Amino acid sequence: MLLSEQTSKSKAYYEKACEVIPGGVTAGIKYFPPHPILMERGQGSKLYDVDGNEYIDYLLCYGALIAGHGHQRVFDAVTSQMRQAGTTIFGTPHRMETEMAEKLVSLYPGIEMVRYTNSGLEATLLSIRMAMAYTGKGKLAKFEGHYHGGYDQVLLSVNPDEEEAGPSDRPRVVPESKGIPDYYVEHTIILPFNELEATAAILRAHQDEVAAVILEPIQGGFIPAEPSFLQGLRAVTEELGILLIFDEVKTGFRISLGGAQQAYGVTPDLTALGKVLGGGFPVGAVGGKREVMMISAPRDGKDILTAGAAKSGKADVLFHSGTYNGHPTILAAGLATVGILEEESAMDQLFVRTQSLREGLEDVYRSQGISMQTVGMGSIFNIILTDHPIRNYRDMNKADIALRKAIDYELLQLGIYTKPLNRYSMAVVHTEADIARTLEAHHEAIKRVRR
Repeated sequence: MLLSEQTSKSKAYYEKACEVIPGGVTAGIKYFPPHPILMERGQGSKLYDVDGNEYIDYLLCYGALIAGHGHQRVFDAVTSQMRQAGTTIFGTPHRMETEMAEKLVSLYPGIEMVRYTNSGLEATLLSIRMAMAYTGKGKLAKFEGHYHGGYDQVLLSVNPDEEEAGPSDRPRVVPESKGIPDYYVEHTIILPFNELEATAAILRAHQDEVAAVILEPIQGGFIPAEPSFLQGLRAVTEELGILLIFDEVKTGFRISLGGAQQAYGVTPDLTALGKVLGGGFPVGAVGGKREVMMISAPRDGKDILTAGAAKSGKADVLFHSGTYNGHPTILAAGLATVGILEEESAMDQLFVRTQSLREGLEDVYRSQGISMQTVGMGSIFNIILTDHPIRNYRDMNKADIALRKAIDYELLQLGIYTKPLNRYSMAVVHTEADIARTLEAHHEAIKRVRR
């Protein structure tokens, strides 16, 4: 591919990495053929690779960097915190844990109390454990096409082949990795997204077994739930005594300051957060109703890790711990990021620029006679090459994936960065000039692919 000619140093570094790192990458999502591009520096809306190529960045660490690369206020908050504390971490409670929790309680309708984790993955994992502990039920219901992290319990029916997945109104459980125990296949119910009648029927049939329904209120960060679907799902889960978990790792702070739940006016029992919350550092948080969250509170000194500590009644306590939970440096970065977004008109301007890019892209593709729509909400969207309505995972199979992929590779050579086929995330630092350059690049990429 021509990409390797323009990124020869990336290719060489990747080949070297393959000698000591399986597959040359530290996370499967970082790979794309013929090799990923190694970045050396970031600033504002731009990335610079080891070959010196400049890119306008729309990946933004999969949406985490809503303030862009190297925002001065985030840098200042981090360095100031470390200087004042005199250390990188205390290993004890500290004031910013409460400060961030108070902020989340004030912004998210479904959050009354907060527990921290070290990633969005850990946040969804903890939320599921809380739901099972609270309800006393042992099965989880998740939606086909929704991703909640790379662990056994939820790495099911994320991107299944339709032949394996079964009927659209009663999807089958399809493991997405080797090494997943049969236990999770047998204890997970798969639901059809944006299909309320079918979803309600499945939940009613399993109401005595299902502890919680977990979903991305905006699938993959770009396929919105229909308002009536989300409202109906909230109603049926309340009726059946099933907890509702919103995985807002992608949508937190990107759809509104209070996430998708604020935008839709639908309040879940538990919320998982990550990405934007850390300001570019690894972070996660679970927030929810007080009576559910309190099940994780330590009681009477019961401790599973300390020899000789009180052990009786441990089965009545939900264990949750983590050495780096609530890391002060990370919370400093997160509070600075939220502060940037809370500034007057900051979110409005971000949404206006996002809409400007979306409309401009649709005009470019329309002028070239290509069926295309941008799908998303707030500051995230995806480019879907079809006129067919996109309501769920299966609708994506109607898009022209091959053409989109070919265009994305040309865009990399033209200095527009996102992993091929990935969604676009916007940052407060993207400019009108960035948007104009992006539209020109798409026009040129289409011309190149057609040649």
